[in-house]
Amino acid sequence: MGVSKNQYKLITSLSQKKYRQKHKLFIAEGVKVVNELLQSSFEVDTLFCTEDFKTNLPEKILNFISTTDLNKISNLKTPNKVLGLFKIPDDKIVKNKGLIVALDTLNDPGNLGTIIRLCDWFGVDELICSKETVDCYNSKVVQASMGSLTRVSIHYIDIIEYLNNTDLPKFIADMNGDNVYKTQLPKEGILVMGNEANGISDEIKKLVKNKISIPRFGEIQATESLNVATATAILLSEFKRGFK
Repeated sequence: MGVSKNQYKLITSLSQKKYRQKHKLFIAEGVKVVNELLQSSFEVDTLFCTEDFKTNLPEKILNFISTTDLNKISNLKTPNKVLGLFKIPDDKIVKNKGLIVALDTLNDPGNLGTIIRLCDWFGVDELICSKETVDCYNSKVVQASMGSLTRVSIHYIDIIEYLNNTDLPKFIADMNGDNVYKTQLPKEGILVMGNEANGISDEIKKLVKNKISIPRFGEIQATESLNVATATAILLSEFKRGFK
């Protein structure tokens, strides 16, 4: 069938957040990611796929295209059989229980996608993002999450307001905080991770008393900090220790 000019224009526009919000659509690419979404509660709009993509979906959803056309609409260096347009679901209410991760102005799509995967791995159902955090429906985030987007509820809200109105214990990752390996951590709580360059905002630092850090063990100790996704993995592992 090919890709019409209007379809090409729509797909191209979805690289921008304002058009994703306008059309309530986002892009997912590759067999694994698309199949994860198809098997979840996410609703598919259209699939642009090569003839060798196997699916039982009705024909009205499928748009079979050539590899050349797939290359034209793909954001990947090596396109992989299918590009799907999926509907952005309506916002859900935050379930204020269990272990929750909150992100304060995270900018990098790869970091967010990895943290979504980490939440999925460690059984964190709720991920809270400041309104300034990169959009979870950014195509790079969708790809980096590798399907975990379907299993983690993501909320874009006012973090300050949320932290002020929850009784769950709150922790922030801070270089000057208590050694996480010597800290008794609760089964339920909120772990706040900060911006890649600036860390956690002063307002949140004033609000949250519990500060935890990952100690450096290298003899020279010249490394300034850990990547935020790496730090999140270590801290979540410590939170989950003993509660399996």
